[in-house]
Amino acid sequence: MLTSEAILPDRPNDKREKTLSSSVGRIYRTDRIEGTVILRGERANVVFCFINEQLLRMKLFFGETPDLRSTPAIVDDAAQPTTVEVEEKDGHIVISSPAMHAVIDPERFSLRLFNGNGELWFEELATEWDEKNKIAFSAVKSSDSHFYGLGEKTGFLDKNGERYEMWNSDVYEPHVQDTDALYQSIPFLIHYEYGKPAYGLLLDNPGRATFDMRTHEDRYTVNIASGELDLFLFNGPSIKDVVKRFTDITGKTYMPPKWAIGYQQSRYSYMNQEEVLDIARTFRKKGIPCDVLYLDIHYMDEYRVFTWDSKRFPKPLEMMAELKELGFELVPIVDPGVKKDPKYHIYQEGVKNGYFCRKLEGDIFIGKVWPGLSAFPDFTDDAAAEWWGDHHRFYIEQGINGIWNDMNEPSVFNDSKTMDPDVVHANNGNPKTHEEWHNLYGLLMSKATFEGMKRGLSGDRPFVLTRAGYTGIQRYATVWTGDNRSFWEHMAMSIPMVLNLGMSGIAFAGPDVGGFSHHASGELVARWTQMGAFVPFFRNHSVIESRRQEPWMFGDQVEAICREYIGLRYRLMPYLYSLFYEAHKTGVPILRALIMEYPEDRAVYNVCDQFLFGSSFLVAPIYRPGVQSRSVYLPEGVWYDYWTGEKHEGGKSVLAHAPLDTMPLYVKAGAIVPEQALRQSMGEQTDEPDRVRFYVGSGGADENSFAHYEDDGRTYAYESGQYRLRNWRLRELSEEGLIIACDYAHDGLNSAQKLLLTIEPVASKPEELSSTGGTEVDTWVYDGDSRRLQVSITANHSFEIRIRL
Repeated sequence: MLTSEAILPDRPNDKREKTLSSSVGRIYRTDRIEGTVILRGERANVVFCFINEQLLRMKLFFGETPDLRSTPAIVDDAAQPTTVEVEEKDGHIVISSPAMHAVIDPERFSLRLFNGNGELWFEELATEWDEKNKIAFSAVKSSDSHFYGLGEKTGFLDKNGERYEMWNSDVYEPHVQDTDALYQSIPFLIHYEYGKPAYGLLLDNPGRATFDMRTHEDRYTVNIASGELDLFLFNGPSIKDVVKRFTDITGKTYMPPKWAIGYQQSRYSYMNQEEVLDIARTFRKKGIPCDVLYLDIHYMDEYRVFTWDSKRFPKPLEMMAELKELGFELVPIVDPGVKKDPKYHIYQEGVKNGYFCRKLEGDIFIGKVWPGLSAFPDFTDDAAAEWWGDHHRFYIEQGINGIWNDMNEPSVFNDSKTMDPDVVHANNGNPKTHEEWHNLYGLLMSKATFEGMKRGLSGDRPFVLTRAGYTGIQRYATVWTGDNRSFWEHMAMSIPMVLNLGMSGIAFAGPDVGGFSHHASGELVARWTQMGAFVPFFRNHSVIESRRQEPWMFGDQVEAICREYIGLRYRLMPYLYSLFYEAHKTGVPILRALIMEYPEDRAVYNVCDQFLFGSSFLVAPIYRPGVQSRSVYLPEGVWYDYWTGEKHEGGKSVLAHAPLDTMPLYVKAGAIVPEQALRQSMGEQTDEPDRVRFYVGSGGADENSFAHYEDDGRTYAYESGQYRLRNWRLRELSEEGLIIACDYAHDGLNSAQKLLLTIEPVASKPEELSSTGGTEVDTWVYDGDSRRLQVSITANHSFEIRIRL
């Protein structure tokens, strides 16, 4: 039986004092051990190591030897120490990499970080702990400090002046601007000051912690209730660079199957097999594109996971066959609670093999959730995680390729709303209490689900949706922002939430469109669908007692609006899929706060009601009832109204007219946008040529480019080179004409393609079109009224087209 001493032993060399506001004290010795620098202090020790030239790890410890094992937030082997130099200079300890150096005052232990240009980008003020071993780490902020990240937190985009807790929580009551904490905890903060390098700070501690940017004018503080102070500090200099470096060690967004990027319809619950099929048939009858339907908890036999209710769903294989024929995927919910039933084989297996979480005394922890009294798998145990993952073959054998993980904060129907703090997680021989590792539960459940599905699908990509998560969740799952309401305020609130999730490494995220609870109006569903068409995760979901929210439930006008905007997403899918590939390779989010692209523009630092879709589109949703116009801020450059083609100079606000069927949408001059013909699902094939649209008018000789990515959209064949990556380029030659070029960076698909290139606005009919690279122009047509030039070609390698005006 485990004891508290076995989990948290009183080490003989532990220097930790039980007095208020203890600190490291004077540094009396410096040791170098295997790429690390250990500073020995009077009351504690600190270990430093460079993970790469731009990333410093700092960990406070109280024994003789630091434990440099990371939590599952960090990609395996991604946090290995690299070369480090240390010297004493002017009475300070200097720890250096080729690109940055840390300066430590040994008299009172304070830390300053400088980049290769000698610019100060981080300054620590204090590292202290109290008699209960609660740790506080403080760093400098200024009146011009701006903070981003921290995951799905409510409130403004800029988190300066706020205080947030990291503790995954099931919160059903209505969310407001200061609701905290919610379902996910991403303890990663980005700091930006005008004209100075941006930096990131990751606390790798899955217990309870707070980030306080409110209490003090001159500092912000990270407070830790239990566990260790383990910090990763990322040098920019840009916010994009910080996010890239952060995802280098926490992982990039997984590459989803293309069907998971389509429109998705859900309800708590579609109650039986015939209702599911009726919904699917209605989508196809009405010509509204849709790829995914969901099953909530009522598909199960008394909420037992890995079962069907044989009365509600008597023939699941026949149901799945028709759904596949109609072009639909089905995603069922799977919660972690396993019904305590001695006759239930999942419970029997978990008990027999020791796969469930246990109390300190050794008994299985039992909590009440939807099935009643239930046990919970211990996903920190590799054997338990593999067992859980392998049981997803139950779904795979029915033709199911995606899973929805819910209630995995973990949520329990008790006073604390979660497991008892002294529940023990085996952690493969390094046990932790639930209090210490609470926030990891959703991440590890999603990992077990993803890896089990991946094993079972034998080459196809799985889709996993999760409500709870921790740093690194993007490697395994998509996230949504939980149980919102059909309130206009919740639509508005979701924008900065998803933007900050993106800056926290989680590119594939979104809210429940239309709102989960309460009763949506047709106007709200129309406006939210317009916005949702540009959000990475696009699902309409509603609760059992609420008004239904399928697009046709609000009359012909709302149905037509939903059809148009869902269809627009499908037409823009080649552009969106390329953005997913960019996020998968670099970590740069799909949905971007304006500050990511325009950090020198002070007007965008706290823009909460607009966002960028990639770098080419600016989306300005209508998020109040009865509103038919709004002010839209356009950053520097030239922008076109997507609907009318009207040209606007950036750096100022414009008044956008927005009747119910129109959401303000702008595309930047110089944009290159791959498109496709409308489809009803991602699997539908057409004979229409692929399309690429070029928006002219950026001015000057600067070249614009876009990386256009294609693969089969379903399997992992791209990992063995079966994909196509084309770099499109647009160069404007003043009054002389244009150059459009396409460089095949990689072509593992080896097939010629018909392409329709649309260039607009073109002031006059071209005098000549010529091509190089062995690709001939098939036809070209110029429309003087729309000032649009269309060029048809067939290509399978790099080419260039010169357009002389």
